[in-house]
Amino acid sequence: MAITAAQVKALREATGAGMMDCKRALPETDGDAEAARNLLRKKGAAAAEKKAGRAAAEGVIAVAHGSGAVAIAEVNCETDFVSRREDFREYAASIAQTVADGAPGT
Repeated sequence: MAITAAQVKALREATGAGMMDCKRALPETDGDAEAARNLLRKKGAAAAEKKAGRAAAEGVIAVAHGSGAVAIAEVNCETDFVSRREDFREYAASIAQTVADGAPGT
């Protein structure tokens, strides 16, 4: 069965999986989009399980204060390259600020 680019695109949009993963999943399931989604889900779960045991030893600690509360957030990642990125640091700061602003009694 010939798989079209439109089928690959639709599967990719539905699952968020990579193009090549979608392109491989469709022929394996004879073009059945639902079966391809299930196959990609199973493959994704297997990949996530392999990564679950990894240590996330890098990261940042962010401190924020709200009206009457202080919050400390530790956000970890696997590599120092990620922990040094400004958007990662901003993410940690936003988590700490959200907790400080929403703390009970404030």
